[in-house]
Amino acid sequence: MPLPRQIPVVVLAGFLGSGKTTLLNHLLHRSGGSRIGAIVNDFGAIEIDAMAVAGALGDSTVSLGNGCLCCAVDAGELDLYLERLARPSLGIDVVVIEASGLAEPRELVRMVLASEHPGIVYGGLVEVVDAAEFDDTRARHPEIDRHLGLADLVVVNKIDRAPDGDRVLRLVRSLVDRAAVVPASYGRIDPELLFDCRPGDERIGQLSFDDLHDHSADDHAGHLHTGYDSLSFVSEVPLDPRRLMEFLDSRPEGLYRIKGYVDFGPYDTRNRYAVHAVGRFLRFYPEPWGADGERLTQLVLIGSGIDAPALGKELEACRSDAPHADEHGMWGVLRYVQDPEARNSAAWDPYDDDPEAFDDPEAFDDPEASGDTEASGDPSA
Repeated sequence: MPLPRQIPVVVLAGFLGSGKTTLLNHLLHRSGGSRIGAIVNDFGAIEIDAMAVAGALGDSTVSLGNGCLCCAVDAGELDLYLERLARPSLGIDVVVIEASGLAEPRELVRMVLASEHPGIVYGGLVEVVDAAEFDDTRARHPEIDRHLGLADLVVVNKIDRAPDGDRVLRLVRSLVDRAAVVPASYGRIDPELLFDCRPGDERIGQLSFDDLHDHSADDHAGHLHTGYDSLSFVSEVPLDPRRLMEFLDSRPEGLYRIKGYVDFGPYDTRNRYAVHAVGRFLRFYPEPWGADGERLTQLVLIGSGIDAPALGKELEACRSDAPHADEHGMWGVLRYVQDPEARNSAAWDPYDDDPEAFDDPEAFDDPEASGDTEASGDPSA
């Protein structure tokens, strides 16, 4: 049986004034019919950010004021808020947690991964930085380098206000760990970077030409749509699981999202495998083939600065028309198959490339075992 539909939960972080609320409001108005739920976490008694988005969200907003989410709420309490937003009656397609400017991104990600709610799945860490103030912010808050190293997607916002935007972009890219880096003005990024926009809207969630055009620059390089690339891959020939895992394990810098379905042919004739990858997070979800008899691999790759033709050739090399399956061939894939009966997310660090840590709580809590000298404590703390 296929797993129940899971709603991606995106963590939106960044220091005070970077433009997180502006970006969230942009997503709300350019969602192409998708419904966004938000958990807005202001630091202070007056919830300004929550008021800024409440008109667009209505009953899809959870507001947490006067405290920092990563300190004031544990994983169990977060589950209560996610439960509210994941109710089928609301029809939410994606949940965005807008953290306060003082929150610790790593702890927020751990809380999402520690969730025991079967209806949600981690959707990535988006870090927003202010290009115009980046040097000063970095001097005041040197921990920003660590935050950038954890991000799956970095939005270099207010690029239009930075006199040396190209230098800031190069600097940010030097500080990230394989994350996609996208320049933006007024928080305007394509919503499809973060979630699947519903069909029906005439733009299908894409920005209009006026939205995409940077009127302060005449050259094509200043247009927002040059900030990301996408690749669609379709194959009537099944893919070899070992070759596909080699491709996924070596996916390049800037490749932010992978979504779609894979046909592994003789390795599993009953099921196709839905793929959900964001940054370094990866999951497969087996589900029965439809009754129409059509069996295809269909994948979409989205990133920033990726070489789409080269990636397409690498995927083509994963094809296999072998009539028989190697009995151990699926082991790599099965390590990433979502198990609805054993959600041990709290024991797995998404920033550890070895998925064996998913089953080893000691490795998660031991700074030497995880390779991170700053990691410590209970992930729900």
